[in-house]
Amino acid sequence: MDSAAWDEILAAAQAARYPVEMLAPDADRAESCLANLGITVRSWLGAVITHTGGICVDHGWLRVLGSGGTDLPDVATDADPASRGLVIGFDVLGGQFAWVPAEPGAPPTVHYFAPDTLDWLDLEQGYAAWLHAVLTGSLTQFYDALRWPGWETEVAALGLSEGIHTWPPPSTVQGQDLANASRKAVPMAELIYFHHELAKQLS
Repeated sequence: MDSAAWDEILAAAQAARYPVEMLAPDADRAESCLANLGITVRSWLGAVITHTGGICVDHGWLRVLGSGGTDLPDVATDADPASRGLVIGFDVLGGQFAWVPAEPGAPPTVHYFAPDTLDWLDLEQGYAAWLHAVLTGSLTQFYDALRWPGWETEVAALGLSEGIHTWPPPSTVQGQDLANASRKAVPMAELIYFHHELAKQLS
């Protein structure tokens, strides 16, 4: 088995400025994911699927999907054959990261659905570049406006299938200061659905 990609991922995780936890992989689901996605362990995505059930980054603020587990879906669960879109991770506020082609025939790039803008943003990074950045410290600046004092303890206490619902929502003027918003743990699937439905209503 070619371990070059996995070795690079481990090196990036070791350089992290915050906690990074590799979850145990599910071998059967990993093999199925690789086959369904048509990728190998030599790619960064393939290495994450093969060697982890997922990766919890920065006290669990970001959950990068791998072969899945009891509380995390595998990376192929929400694949969209029509757009070839692949959800590769989500954050504690219900934001989603997806790996999709930016233009027909173009290399895939990572896009982010932000709970504070209710829109997709092309991060203009491939999977390996995105994962390397989040493992080595980019989350601190990326989420600077969406964090509140003591968030580390609050987030670390959550289950992997949970997120934090804030009210008013962060997409409203009143909800932009999450330190003063009402916050509670809810199922992640419910939280993601809430933000996407809100986006539809406002579009």
